[in-house]
Amino acid sequence: MKENYTVCNCKKVTYHDIATALENHNKLEDVEQVFKDVQNVTHCSTGCGGCYQKVLDVISEVLMG
Repeated sequence: MKENYTVCNCKKVTYHDIATALENHNKLEDVEQVFKDVQNVTHCSTGCGGCYQKVLDVISEVLMG
């Protein structure tokens, strides 16, 4: 797995936190729904929202391998 780093500074969510939240997802069909699922688990991108694209990038990276 990729090196762990903070993706969302406001909520202190890391790469591994997002990857763990994606354990029940095996493919990227509805990116908005997957993002909402990750957001519900980690609370990322609910502060300032500045990490929105970084979270999407991690989701894509994890699910697309």
